[in-house]
Order: sequence, then C-alpha cells, then structure tokens
Amino acid sequence: MILLNKFKWLVLFLFSLIFLTLIVVTFIYDPVTEQNPNATVDTEEVNEPVQENTEEDSPDDVLEEENAESEEEGSVSEGLREVFSSVLDSARNLFVREDLRVVSIGDSLTQGVGDGTDNGGYVGILEDTINENDETADFTIDNFGKRGDRTDQLLDRMESAEMSSAIREADLVLITIGANNVVEVIENNFTSLSYDNFSPAREEYREELEEILSNVESLNPNASIYLIGLYNPFNQYFDNIPALTQIMNEWNDVSENVVQEHPNASFIPINDVFEGNEDELLWEEDYFHPNEKGYKQMAERILENIRNEIQQ
Repeated sequence: MILLNKFKWLVLFLFSLIFLTLIVVTFIYDPVTEQNPNATVDTEEVNEPVQENTEEDSPDDVLEEENAESEEEGSVSEGLREVFSSVLDSARNLFVREDLRVVSIGDSLTQGVGDGTDNGGYVGILEDTINENDETADFTIDNFGKRGDRTDQLLDRMESAEMSSAIREADLVLITIGANNVVEVIENNFTSLSYDNFSPAREEYREELEEILSNVESLNPNASIYLIGLYNPFNQYFDNIPALTQIMNEWNDVSENVVQEHPNASFIPINDVFEGNEDELLWEEDYFHPNEKGYKQMAERILENIRNEIQQ
C-alpha cells in the first residue's frame, strides 16, 4: 500500500509539472507576438495595406505641381508662338533662297532689347518665321546690334574685322540707327530742351548715316540695304514739347532722303506701327524699346519689304 501511494504521488507530480510547463510555453511563444517562428499567423490581419500620406504624396498633388511647373516653363515659348503666329501667316508659302545671308547692324532695336522672350527682337522673329514656314531652311541672321549705339559709334564698330567680313558676304543688310542720336540731344539739353537744339545734331546724323551706307556699299556693292525708320517714344516723357513728333518726322525724312541717294538702299517706315499703340507695343520697363509684340509688328513690316528679295 505504501508503495502504491508513493507511485500515485509521483504521477500527480509529473502531471502538474507538465501542465505548468505548457502554461509557461504558451505565454512565452504567443503566436500573435510573432516571437514563435513556428506559430501560424492570420495573413489577412498582418498583410493589411498601409495607406499613404495623401497630404504629401498624393498623385493628384504631384500632377498639379508638375502641370504648374510645365506651364511656367512653357510660358515663354508659348508666348513666343503667340508673338510670331501672325508673322507666320504673312510668310506662308515663302521659301527663301538657298545660302541666303542677312546681316543686321545698329542699336538696341537690332539687339532686341525689351523682348521678354529673349529671342533677339525682330531678328529672332524673322529667323523663326522663315524656318517655321520653310522646313528645308536653316536661316540665321548675323546680329551686330549694340544697345546705345549712335551713328558715330556704329561707324567705329564697322571697322572691326568681324562685322566688315559679315557685310562682305551678305545678300541683305538691315540697319536700325538714329534713336540714340536724338536721346543724346535730350540728355545734353535736359533742363532747357527746345526745338532748336536738334538742328545741328540732325545734320550730323545726316552726314554719318551717309557714311554708314557708303561703307556698306564699299564693302559689298551687291548687297541690298534696308534702313528701318524711327518711331516716337518720347511724348510720354516730354508732354511740354509737342514739337517732338515733328522732330522725329524730320529725322525720318532725313533718313529717307539719304537712302534715296543710294540705288541699293530702301527705307522701311515703322512710325505708323507704334503711333497710338505705345501702351501695347512698348516695353513696360522703360516704355522706350519695343516689347515682343512691338518687335512682332516690326518683323511683319520688314518681311513685307524684303519678301520678294529673299524668296526663291
């Protein structure tokens, strides 16, 4: 009996030990904590998708930002297309002569100051217009415009090897000059400006313009020369001198008279293009130079005058 009782207590002790062991094991290796590598886990619960932060990276926001950047970057090129779209219409069916060489010389109007598209003013618009219309063309204009040039300064620059060489090879030479001669008179007589101040400067302009055209002819007797006229941007600055309109007209008359003395030269008036349209066509930074729309109007007028000469 004593032996049997001992055996029963031993069995009871073993079962108790096994039971406690199972409890401890179950607590330590709970499958929900994923600490037991052999545990099975509810995959639907664990693999539940995580939502992205829509405030930072939503596709709609990214698309809007990309569109905004694209619109900003394309604004200049889009504006440029609008600027010379009508020039393209006037150049329809225009195919330029092969190896056509055009050189532009002069002041800031040749350089393209005021053109917000940074496309070189009327020069760049002419290039784009012709190349857009004629897919076979590789048309460029050698641009020797320099802001602030007067007739005497242009004469000095014409002595450079680069400009003189370009003129020798040119079929056409486009010139803008004279506005800074007028500006010099205004600056030198600002406090007591009168009509009489302009007469000596106008005669000096006549002589130097004559020399400019003669120099071009000497370098290239076969080149066609086109002198682009002046417009009047001064009235808004000098309302007390109504004669400024007359002064600009007289300087244009001088230009046209000098041109008539040279068989290969022509005068292209642009004063009527800007008159009454200054607010729309002048650069808002100074209301002196044309803006891109003003240069577009210049390009149209120039293209009308040179079309027959440059086409095949």
